[in-house]
Amino acid sequence: MTSQDSIAASITAAVARLSQAQATRVPCAPVRDLIGTDDLDAAYAVQRGLVQGRIAAGARVVGRKIGATSEAVQTQLGVDQPDFGYLLDDMDVSAGAVEGADPISMRTLLQPRVEGEVAFVLGTDLDLPEEAITIDAVRAAVDVALPALEIVDSRIDKWAIGFTDTVADNASSGLFVVGTDGRRLDRLEPRDVTMSLTINGEERSAGNGAACLGDPLEALRWLAVQAARFGDPLRAGHLILSGALGPFVPFAPGDRVVATISGFAPLSVTFTE
Repeated sequence: MTSQDSIAASITAAVARLSQAQATRVPCAPVRDLIGTDDLDAAYAVQRGLVQGRIAAGARVVGRKIGATSEAVQTQLGVDQPDFGYLLDDMDVSAGAVEGADPISMRTLLQPRVEGEVAFVLGTDLDLPEEAITIDAVRAAVDVALPALEIVDSRIDKWAIGFTDTVADNASSGLFVVGTDGRRLDRLEPRDVTMSLTINGEERSAGNGAACLGDPLEALRWLAVQAARFGDPLRAGHLILSGALGPFVPFAPGDRVVATISGFAPLSVTFTE
């Protein structure tokens, strides 16, 4: 077996391990024993394999997420750099934030945590040469900003992840909720927002826009560069979750989660098993 064949076999094995954990809702061992701790190309190849499998089953890509953008979350995960993953339409549970809506089902989740974020909807493509992907360019590409809750999850048992584990696991994605209360960037400065996240009325997480790589727009710029390098640039209409504004926290069935991000109406959801 050649070295390339060995790498391909390891990627296939990692996809199978993570897919089985998702299908059975039984967390699995880390995949770094298969793809190593430093090979980001292999980790993102596993991620693409997982996403392609879900697309083949009928899901559709609707955007991207940026993970580990805040120092608090990097500390929680034991990593020192951001990563990205794909958002699929079957991860969108935003209807659960409508007043009077049914609680959001946790039936697809294994070990969920929740965090408050600023999301962006792109009005134009960010298909540019890397040197042209500036803060001004990404600001101009944003149609609106929205309040968001990301329900992160890990297929890896006890969240015992290294960086390649979380990358491979679609950046530890689970579900997401975005509000309908959009703001254009001439009415909102993302780096200046503050965020408070409560569970059943008790504040469990707090932060601000500057915690997200210094500015959620800088996180978007970083993502646009990475997407271009991987040959899959960000497109008009994509939803981008720019990263946590404070630590993520666990929750349980029956919990009421409210994210209050300045400049937006509060975003409120309830969960059920």
